[in-house]
Amino acid sequence: MKIKLFLNLTPIFLKYICLFFIMNLFLLQSCTKYKPVNAREVPTNSMERAKKNVEEGRGVSIGRVFSGSRNTNYEFSTSNPMWRATLETLDFLPLSVVDYSGGVIITDWYSSEKNDSLKITIRFLSNEVRADSIKIIVHQKKCVADLNCKINILNSKIREELLTSIVRNAALLEKESKK
Repeated sequence: MKIKLFLNLTPIFLKYICLFFIMNLFLLQSCTKYKPVNAREVPTNSMERAKKNVEEGRGVSIGRVFSGSRNTNYEFSTSNPMWRATLETLDFLPLSVVDYSGGVIITDWYSSEKNDSLKITIRFLSNEVRADSIKIIVHQKKCVADLNCKINILNSKIREELLTSIVRNAALLEKESKK
C-alpha cells in the first residue's frame, strides 16, 4: 500500500522539485549584491535618470554581456569639431536632413534668385579635422518655368569656400576644446 502511494505521488513530487530548481536557477542568475538607494538621490525626470545611468555605466548591451567589459565610449555630436563647425557654417540655410549617426547633413533648396536654387549635401568620412574628412556636394537647380527645372552638380567656388570655412572653424573649435 505504501509503495503504491509513493508511486502515485512520485510524478507530482518530481514536477515540484523540477519547478523548484528551475525557479532557483532563474532567481540566482539575476542576483547581485544588494545596495540600498536613497530615493531622494534618484532623479524623477526620465532624461536625468538616463543621463545618470550613462554616467555610471549602467545598461545592457550584447557586446558587454559577452565580453564582460564595463567600459563604454560615448560619442556625441557636440564633441565632434567638424560636425559643430559645419552646423555653424550652414546656420543660415534651412536643413532638411541632419543625421549624426549616419554622418550626413543635407540642406533644403535655397534660392537667392527666383530661377536659381542651391542644395548642399555634406558627408562626414571621419572625425579628424582635415579637408579630406568631409565630402561636399553642391547641387544647382535652374528653372526656366515652374515645371521645367534642370539639376546639376556644381563644382565651383562655393564648394571650396565651404570646405575651407568648415575646416578652419573646426580647427579653432578643436584648439579651444584642448585649452
